[in-house]
Amino acid sequence: MASVLDVLVEILRNPTAGDVAAFLALFSLPLCTAVVAGVLLGWAWRPRWAIGLVGAERQSLHLPMSDFTLLPASSSLAAQGVDTRADEKMSEEPVLTDADMEHLFRLVEETDGGPAWQKMMDKSLPNMAYQAWKREPETGPPQYRSSTIYEDTKPETLKEFFWDDDFRIKNGWDDMLLQHTTLKECMTTGTMVVQWVRKFPFFCSNREYIIGRRIWESGRTFYCVTKGVPCSDVPRRNKPRRVDLYYSSWCIRAVESKKDGSMTACEILLFHHEDMGIPWEIAKLGVRQGMWGCVKKIEPGLRAYQASRRSNEPLSHFALMSQINTKFDADQLRSLETGTNSSADIVEAEKPKGWTSNIPRFLIVVGAVAVACSVDHGLLTKAVIFGVARRFAGIGGRRL
Repeated sequence: MASVLDVLVEILRNPTAGDVAAFLALFSLPLCTAVVAGVLLGWAWRPRWAIGLVGAERQSLHLPMSDFTLLPASSSLAAQGVDTRADEKMSEEPVLTDADMEHLFRLVEETDGGPAWQKMMDKSLPNMAYQAWKREPETGPPQYRSSTIYEDTKPETLKEFFWDDDFRIKNGWDDMLLQHTTLKECMTTGTMVVQWVRKFPFFCSNREYIIGRRIWESGRTFYCVTKGVPCSDVPRRNKPRRVDLYYSSWCIRAVESKKDGSMTACEILLFHHEDMGIPWEIAKLGVRQGMWGCVKKIEPGLRAYQASRRSNEPLSHFALMSQINTKFDADQLRSLETGTNSSADIVEAEKPKGWTSNIPRFLIVVGAVAVACSVDHGLLTKAVIFGVARRFAGIGGRRL
């Protein structure tokens, strides 16, 4: 530090341009030499974290994982000589295990020991019936359970439909999905690890999800587990922000049709919760008001998917992967679950109260929205945004 000050003082003592240039050249020569030497040395010795930063923008990079491989989307499983039997040996370190299936199974059977489900909604269309419940555990975000029954469809079709990320974007029934990337997949168990980037409305930034998913099969009933999984190979970014706590799993099975009593309808039981990073009271309010509008968009997409199947359009790679399932005996597992604690109690929704009793809640919600917007501008889902706005607009009306 002293030498630098000495040089500056000496420059000030020599007012001529030539003297100044000479001193600057004398001062900059060792500095430039040190910079060049540092660059060369840094390039020769690159730490792994630096390499990761350089390659962070290569979103289509396929990541290695033991026996996980990637299959070209344009090929078929049969053409690749893939054995699609579901009783194959699982990978040594599977992303999703039988424990995940058993947890979903207990949710379906309502023997998971959780709080009672409170009924939220009962809606229907000519070819679709929808019911929804919620519950609030002591820790974690609110949890939602829904039952949707579609007429004139098969469990196999519904399974492929919800697994098909290509069709989600192509058809647009899930208009929040901006892009998807397959990171890993196992041709033995059918497990996939995918990266989703989802669009959020208004002032919210997009969100990134790293999702592991796998299907178990018992007869014609399918247990489809999808949840957030850690993936250190994909660097975190400020935008889109990653959602770590994510659970959205389904049970798909044939049920009786309301038209004639035949087994031509199909039910999908969905269990969903995620930590969006906003106050949970706001999330509950938005979901309650916005979920039906989102659910109604699914049925036209399903009918379009059925039409594409009838026209013999080639299956996407995602639909082909959905055919690799792990078989298990649901009756045997059900017998083992007998005698466990049940959470089968379902409580009807609370009766509506006068709007005056909602004034404190209204003030709390407005304050929470203001805080959430000022602290983080990328945390509200479409359902939450539109649901809260709708609730504010109709604060004096009847609650659904």
